[in-house]
Amino acid sequence: MNKKKLNIKLDEKVGEGIYTNFFMISNSPSEFIIDFGRIVPGLPSAKIYSRILTTPQHAKQFLQILHKNIENFENQHGEINLPGQPEDNDIGFKSTRQNS
Repeated sequence: MNKKKLNIKLDEKVGEGIYTNFFMISNSPSEFIIDFGRIVPGLPSAKIYSRILTTPQHAKQFLQILHKNIENFENQHGEINLPGQPEDNDIGFKSTRQNS
């Protein structure tokens, strides 16, 4: 099987990137819309900085490659903890039930 080389061009402005900490995803039968935005503490609203429209097939491919990249990252740097998720630390009292 011959693999073709894909040349990728990255515009300088796009290459600078945009920091986001807020995501929204919506979909129709034919497309997924992914909005990337930023929430700033103390402000009542978020601003969307980029919108990506893609097919359901490409959205699923994105999910798979993102999942694989997160696995690779965690294997190298440790688990990514999300705020609000309980940790495995036993702090305080444990309740134990015994049958009488």
